[in-house]
Amino acid sequence: MDDKVAQLKRPESVLVVVYTRGGDVLMMERTHPKGFWQSVTGSLQWDESVQHAAKRELREETGLMSGGLIDLKKSTRFRIRPPWQQRYAKEHKWNQEHWFALALPQRRMIHLNGEEHRQYRWLPWQEAMRQASSHTNRNCIQYIFS
Repeated sequence: MDDKVAQLKRPESVLVVVYTRGGDVLMMERTHPKGFWQSVTGSLQWDESVQHAAKRELREETGLMSGGLIDLKKSTRFRIRPPWQQRYAKEHKWNQEHWFALALPQRRMIHLNGEEHRQYRWLPWQEAMRQASSHTNRNCIQYIFS
């Protein structure tokens, strides 16, 4: 793989919804664009499996370890949003997102990666669905709690 391709993102990602058994969902606000709320998410590296990416993103974005991570065995395809399109090769207009979940007994303190997220909130799942900026994030939360 040449260096230019290696610098561009792979159009495949993971979404990890972290929630408590009491029904609270972890939501994080991105640093850019401001006001964009999401669960743990991130692109796969070119040589990475979806399971490894989910564990890596969970640790990098929250400081949480992946014990108990559940592969929901669901994925969805969505159009790459304009603010992020320049990170991908021009021919890549769609992203394949794989869904995971992590159930915790109770809320935990989160150690945010300040380069990616400005703040976090634990919200009841219905409110987290309303707060989520991405329709796939809303759909995954709905899937978990339905």
